[in-house]
Amino acid sequence: MTDDKHAQSPDYVESPQAEPALRNAAPMAAAAALLQACGGGSTGNSSSNTPTSSTTPEPFVPATWSPPADAPYARFLQQAQFDSSESDIAAVKAKGYSAWLDEQIAMTPSQGGWDWLNSRGYGVVDKREFYFAEWYLSDYMIWNQIVRSPDAVRKRVALAMTEYFVVGIDGITQPWFKAFQLAHYYDILCNNAFGKFRKLLEEITLCVAMGSFLNTLNNEKEDPNTGRQPDENYAREVMQLFTLGVSQLNLDGTPKTDSNGSPLDSYTQADVSNLARVFTGYVTDESDGYTQSPVAPMYFNVANVGYTRKPMKLLPSRHSMLEKRFLGTVIPANTDGATSLKMALDTLFNHPNVGPFFSRQMIQRLVTSNPSAAYVRRVATIFNDNGSGVRGDLKAVFKAILLDEDARSAATLSSTTSGKLREPMLRFAQWARTFKLSSTSGTWKIRPANNGAVSLGQYPLRSPSVFNFFRPGYVPPNTQLATLKATSPEYQIVNESSVSQYINFMQDVLPRGVYVSAPELLEEPKMNMPTDGHDLVPDYATELRLTTNPVALVRRLNLILAAGRLSQATENLIIDALQSDYITINSSATAKLNNVCRAILFVMCAPEYLVQK
Repeated sequence: MTDDKHAQSPDYVESPQAEPALRNAAPMAAAAALLQACGGGSTGNSSSNTPTSSTTPEPFVPATWSPPADAPYARFLQQAQFDSSESDIAAVKAKGYSAWLDEQIAMTPSQGGWDWLNSRGYGVVDKREFYFAEWYLSDYMIWNQIVRSPDAVRKRVALAMTEYFVVGIDGITQPWFKAFQLAHYYDILCNNAFGKFRKLLEEITLCVAMGSFLNTLNNEKEDPNTGRQPDENYAREVMQLFTLGVSQLNLDGTPKTDSNGSPLDSYTQADVSNLARVFTGYVTDESDGYTQSPVAPMYFNVANVGYTRKPMKLLPSRHSMLEKRFLGTVIPANTDGATSLKMALDTLFNHPNVGPFFSRQMIQRLVTSNPSAAYVRRVATIFNDNGSGVRGDLKAVFKAILLDEDARSAATLSSTTSGKLREPMLRFAQWARTFKLSSTSGTWKIRPANNGAVSLGQYPLRSPSVFNFFRPGYVPPNTQLATLKATSPEYQIVNESSVSQYINFMQDVLPRGVYVSAPELLEEPKMNMPTDGHDLVPDYATELRLTTNPVALVRRLNLILAAGRLSQATENLIIDALQSDYITINSSATAKLNNVCRAILFVMCAPEYLVQK
């Protein structure tokens, strides 16, 4: 994948919230021109360090230059998890890729999102704070999971699967404790990340969040008196998006075609209508009881939070007892609901499309947007049989993805179609973990920015539809990638506004962290409070010690953020820009902080960083 496709951005839109020094640092016309635009400028807050002489520093030109020696290990870590700390790099280097990965996979899952929310006191029915009706708590939960969890490989794989088995908070219709519903959904993905695909498919199918999102919940059998038919939403999407895809596939993920070269459909409308009968009769399991919400003038019962982590239960009286005929399987009439579900999921799981369909998309999320057919075939082969006769062993599948020659070979670094554009939420996650973002109050109140000019542009668990933020087969039109017919899904959410919004967003958070309303409160305040401030703060201790040595600072950032991908020319541009701040050992703390933030901003906006390889 070429590095310059992300470079077409509008004139920089200044954020009124940004640190003055950083606003001055990045008046770029495009991400690719970022360093050229501001390479020689100095920051307002560091102007006290500027010599009285009009001379400027000589450009840094090293006698010899090579990528950081540990770049391959950082590259692996940035594919396998969110970040590549120096300690993790050392561990991978000492143990080897496979052994380190085995160790991470074997880690006991850390505290899940549901338990975290409950431990914070959000699982109560309270007349003062309507936690049971607040959706924003899911943002706190997911960012805490991503940033603070020690089992980062598991959390990263689970996040990748949120873009496959998609549930978005805005589409959940079951009203009580939506955040807990979504937390349990994410916990299912975490707990099954290295388990068996068949088990994961069933748990996701019976998850309240998924049932609410795709209408399995409260879906009823046909009624000839009213003409009602079972809702077909989940039946369609479980085939189209979660297992088969729309076309029959070869093992390498390429579509099978008829004699005219047209793709062959993997299912028909009749398959959808018949399969829909399987997903009837399911309701929430509210055996944990109810609590009355004392809200005048109305008083109503709220299902206690426990229902959100129980599988949906079957009401036989609402389940269709008609014959169910789909994908070559026949479930006879009068078959009970539990047996029907097992037969249906077994049929889906054993379909030959599942291996290549799932494998290709997981490769896209972790390694490269346009995987070779050979890469897909190798991973799909492992999906079909892990070497011990087991189908759908996700531990084996994800190891195959991360250890494959197309992921590890240095040759792919020079390919114009390998790699992927870093998703915005992964850029922020990497920054947060790399610089040890912490919540001073412990509330973790990270929420999507509502300022149109300052936005990350993508937030976990907030996909606008079941089709994710972007389509896996998306090819950016009118680009070199289109000429090559190379898929690059992440570019579907890239436009002139999103590029500048991301730069503005990073400028806002880099110096002081994330601004929070009333961080000491568990809930969002009804109005601005005196305690509003930057509760989520980064730790730049190591970087601050390097401000008088811009070469060492940039080399460090190149390794831990860009996995050594910054070229000599890009490194030199950043070093030149940092030298113009004239940082000395006697410079103020503010000047040193601005210098570090400029360095991080330049790296995280460089094309070689944005395109991960």
